[in-house]
Amino acid sequence: MSITNCNVHFTAQTDKAIYVSGALLKQLNLGGRKSVSFRLGKESIQATVRTIKRKGNHLYLPSGIRNTIRVPKSGNIMVLSNTDEVHIGPLIGILTDGTGRSGALPFSGRTGFIKQLLKAGHNKAYFFAFTPRDIDWQRDMVTGYFLNESNGFTRKTVPLPDVVYNRLPSRIAEGSGSMESFKEKFVKRKIAFFNWSFFSKWEVYNMLDGEQEAYKHVPESFLNPTPERIKEQLEKHSFVYLKPTGGSLGRGIYRLTYHPKKGYFARFRRGGSNVLLRFSNFNSLMRMLHNGNKSRMKNYVLQQGIRLIEIDSCPIDFRFHLHKNGKNQWVVAGIGAKKAGKGSITTHVKNGGQLMTPEQALSRVFGGRSDEVLEEAKKVSIKMAEAIERNYKHTIGELGLDIGVDKDEEIWMFEANAKPGRSIFKHPSLRGEGKQSLTYIFEHCMYLSKFRVRKDG
Repeated sequence: MSITNCNVHFTAQTDKAIYVSGALLKQLNLGGRKSVSFRLGKESIQATVRTIKRKGNHLYLPSGIRNTIRVPKSGNIMVLSNTDEVHIGPLIGILTDGTGRSGALPFSGRTGFIKQLLKAGHNKAYFFAFTPRDIDWQRDMVTGYFLNESNGFTRKTVPLPDVVYNRLPSRIAEGSGSMESFKEKFVKRKIAFFNWSFFSKWEVYNMLDGEQEAYKHVPESFLNPTPERIKEQLEKHSFVYLKPTGGSLGRGIYRLTYHPKKGYFARFRRGGSNVLLRFSNFNSLMRMLHNGNKSRMKNYVLQQGIRLIEIDSCPIDFRFHLHKNGKNQWVVAGIGAKKAGKGSITTHVKNGGQLMTPEQALSRVFGGRSDEVLEEAKKVSIKMAEAIERNYKHTIGELGLDIGVDKDEEIWMFEANAKPGRSIFKHPSLRGEGKQSLTYIFEHCMYLSKFRVRKDG
């Protein structure tokens, strides 16, 4: 296998031939080849090989070739050759949604992020975005959105891609049977597809159950807790959390506390405000939680409360944003420290939380030892990502881990997100990490497309 960069040119000729400069012919080991299978994405065509005299790596494509396999544009691109195939690209698709889209904002509120992603691969690969309704499975074609030179979008029809990066934003839509079938069609066509779907909280705990080194960093947790279990855990840990298995942004979470002399307390968020209720006995607390529906807790996880480090009497936790890089290794792209708002049970910024850098937060708690604590947390986050990947049946390339440090310096992982938000990168000191995050996504797409020498391990 040979791989290199080349400059693709379009010509008006109509023959089924590719014209290759001498230098490129040599680099691709095509000497003596009279014809090859010429490929873009999942589409290929048999083409005659002809040599031209020109310095540098140049590839000329007549209209007969480029129109058949729908090469989207000329310019700098990579080319990969095996004994009987020349593959240009890679062709990489970002799967997202366009609900409520307009011409200027084809992906509505996500359009800015999609543009940033496409820029990371601009003039390095054929990088485009598409929605489920842009696919024509009958012809195995997709009409995607490519960035043009004026930073706008151009719609072009291309073959099915080499790689799909899944950024569908909705749990509801993605969890439907039709969407599962839609994604399976890529797998059946041997198209690398990563970030399959959102996780549920319990799914993550199950994946880690047999991973001794990773599981010791997970708080004690129970699915579908009975009232007896809730009471037992309250007496054991003094406080616990109840979290909906498929929740996000802190919605539907309860923090329950037990004081032997004061009774039971419940903190939660309702109507945009933090609520604190006191109950004289456990049964009163359960009546509030059930709210007339005793099966309501069946979609909840009960989790041990952890005494996190604090600043100004407010708990701190950390969002670790991890990626697989171009060498298929897990790396920490960015870390945001989140300080809970007064009276809030979560550290979400939308619920009054404050975003800080990890260095700012840890130095206020641990002083000169903050770097040591942060390095240990990074090691744990990589360990958790590797364990999740080992036990997940689909390909993962990105994770958001909610990590906590308790007052004894123990590291805890509360949640893993397969499609993490990017709010931490809005912090002025983390914008560079945000750009690097986009680069990691592109590099991993290149790895999955085989347009990189693969070095597993």
